[in-house]
Order: sequence, then C-alpha cells, then structure tokens
Amino acid sequence: MENKRKANGALITACVLFVLFAAYTIAVRFVDRAAIGPEGSEVGFAKLNGAFADLVGVNMTWYKITQLLGYLALAVCVCFACVGVAQLIKRGSLKKVDSEIYVLGGFYIVVIAFYALFEVLAVNYRPVILKEGLEASYPSSHTVLAVCVFLTAAYEIRRLLPGRKAVGLAADVISVVLVLVTVLGRAASGVHWLTDIAGACILSAALVSLYRAAVLFVSAKRIPAAEE
Repeated sequence: MENKRKANGALITACVLFVLFAAYTIAVRFVDRAAIGPEGSEVGFAKLNGAFADLVGVNMTWYKITQLLGYLALAVCVCFACVGVAQLIKRGSLKKVDSEIYVLGGFYIVVIAFYALFEVLAVNYRPVILKEGLEASYPSSHTVLAVCVFLTAAYEIRRLLPGRKAVGLAADVISVVLVLVTVLGRAASGVHWLTDIAGACILSAALVSLYRAAVLFVSAKRIPAAEE
C-alpha cells in the first residue's frame, strides 16, 4: 500500500512537471523572440539569453568535458543492457528478468523519443555554429541524458546491491556530481542558451519522476495482497 501511495505521488509529480515543461516550451517559442542567433536565427527570451551568452562566451574545454560525460552516460545504458542479458542467460527466461530492468529499458526509449522529437521540432538553435549550419539546441540533450541516466543508475545500483550500503551511497554521490558537472559545464560551454538548460532540467525531472512512479508500481505488484 505504501509503494502504491508513493507511486501515485510520483506520477502526479511527473504530470505536473510535464505540464510545466509544455508551458515553458511555449513561452520559449513565443516570448521576447528576436533574431540574435547565428545566421539570423530567432531565439525566445532574447534579452535574457543574449545577456547570458555574452557573459559566458564559448568555452570548448567545458564542451569537450560534457561531451565525454555524454559518452559515459551512453556507456552506463549499455552496462544495464548487459545486466538484463546476463539475467536472461542465467535465469533462462524473459519473464525472469527483473521487471525494473524492463522499466529502465522503456525509460531509455522514452528519453530517446524526446531527443528525436526536438531534433525535428526545433524550438531554438545553438548560439554558435559548431559544425556546419544551424543545430537544434532546445532542450539540451546532454543535460537530459545526464540527469536521466545517472540518477536512475544510482537507484538501480542500490536495488541490485541492497546489502552494500557504502556502494549505494557512493553511487548516489557520484551520480549527483556527474549531473551537476554536466549541467553547469554545459551552461559554461556556451553552446546552449540558458533557456535550453533550464528546459532540459524541467523535462529531466518529469522523466525521472515518471520512471520512479513506474518502478514503484512494479514493486507494489510484487507485494502479496495479504501483506498490503
């Protein structure tokens, strides 16, 4: 019963955050929009974003660091895919693979879907041209990837190693540090507008809340009715 209550709370939180993200995105798309980007590209909250871009400039060192952290996040995804495959081989049945692994896999798919969506529906373009031509920059995909993957990884590590509290604590600390370095480093790199980073944080919070709700619902189903 407690898990169901927490799951409902997490689901409500996720819904509120998704609505907030949608409203914020609309504001970014239409409020104070001006052509301050490369090649005359228009940007919402132009005064705020322009001032922030002038303040931080472009720092390729931070850009490269956050790129590496993005690759690390992808490596974490591969590691948990390997955990699922290992469970399948050892237990000999898809039904015996942990439900949380399936939830995590579905979560990764949802994150990728949002990434693909905003590549097609470009809200803003980068404040700088890194390769050739304009690139969609809202929300910051690296920020979304880091927050979603590192925070859920910490949860999974605690779940898979319940008797090793020190390992769980270390996973929590490392995940938070990696998230902060990625978010702040991405902002400091100057390859995103400030609103790109903020939007990514809101979307990430919504997605992680949705993941937490799904995991809690799965846990609640495993508890016998008599115990509830």
